[in-house]
Amino acid sequence: MDKGILYGVGVGPGDPELLTIKALKVIKECDAIALPVSGTEDKTQITAYQIVWEIYPEINKKRIIFLSMPMTKDKKALQQVHAEGAEQVCRKLDKGENVAFLTLGDVSIYSTFLYIQKLVEASGYETRVIPGVPSFCAAAAVLKTGLGEMGDSIHILPGSYDISEGMELSGTKILMKSGSKIGQVKEELKKYDGQIQMVTNCGMKEEQIYHSLEEIPEQAGYYSLIIAKEGEKR
Repeated sequence: MDKGILYGVGVGPGDPELLTIKALKVIKECDAIALPVSGTEDKTQITAYQIVWEIYPEINKKRIIFLSMPMTKDKKALQQVHAEGAEQVCRKLDKGENVAFLTLGDVSIYSTFLYIQKLVEASGYETRVIPGVPSFCAAAAVLKTGLGEMGDSIHILPGSYDISEGMELSGTKILMKSGSKIGQVKEELKKYDGQIQMVTNCGMKEEQIYHSLEEIPEQAGYYSLIIAKEGEKR
């Protein structure tokens, strides 16, 4: 029996209409769907699943693999859950089943799939990646702003970590996953001389747009993305 293939599938930032034709094709053709979860195993509460369901309701007939991925920075704990997740996936692949691992935005940007992919490939299985629309591109579209012009640099920073050095770089700064540390992020951004805008839940029903640092609330959700541009302060 041939082994199955693991697909990393980017489903876009939140708007179901931004799900690509290729992503939908792969999801339809796969036997099982892998969903990283940090608590609930109610698929109706998992954003990536819901995005696909809006376009392809038949996904509810697919076998679901729930991969426990707690929200922690503990490296040992993460290594353990990644190994366990890879084992779950490999068991399906051994049966000849193709698995689609759904991830928000694009697979290559801060995705849990990247860790699972390395382990699965190291065990001798084939993997493939289906790109998706990145959240910062969708946010830029909502804000009607460009991210880079002429020789501008574009920097992607994880907002849940220290951003002080990154904010000193020349060019546009994109702060992802800023929600949990929004207070610290706002303090750091007070030193920044430029335009600051934030979009939360981009492309979703709960989407909110903030056009200045002063507008950004003291608490923000997980899907919060900040774009900081030099020389465009309003």
